[in-house]
Amino acid sequence: QVQLVESGGGLVQAGGSLRLSCAASGRTFSNYAVAWFRQAPGKEREFVATTSWGGGNTYYAGSVKGRFTISRDNAKNTVYLQMNSLKPEDTAVYYCAAGPQIVVVPAAYDYWGQGTQVTVSS
Repeated sequence: QVQLVESGGGLVQAGGSLRLSCAASGRTFSNYAVAWFRQAPGKEREFVATTSWGGGNTYYAGSVKGRFTISRDNAKNTVYLQMNSLKPEDTAVYYCAAGPQIVVVPAAYDYWGQGTQVTVSS
C-alpha cells in the first residue's frame, strides 16, 4: 500500500502561483509513476501531469503545459506540482495518484490521495 497526502492548495488570484505537494508513505514510493489529476464541480476527473518513477520522463495536459511543472524528490517521498500563471479555469480539487506506468488514464493508477482544493479568483 501507498498512502498519499496532498497539501498546498488554497485561494489565489488569477496570474498567481501555488505549489502543491504530494507526500507518500508505505511501499517504496520511488517504484511508482505519479500523476496529478483535477476535478471541477460537475466535471469528470481530468489528467494534469505525470512523472516517471525516476523523474526523467514527464507529460502534461495541453491546458497546463508551459504553466505547470511536475517534479519529485524520492529521498523525501514527495512529488510537487508548481502552478504558475493560474487561471480561473484551473479551479478544482487536485489529486495525486501513484501507479505502475506513466499514463493519463485515472483507472491506471492504484493509489490516490484525498485531494486539495485550488481556487483561482478572477
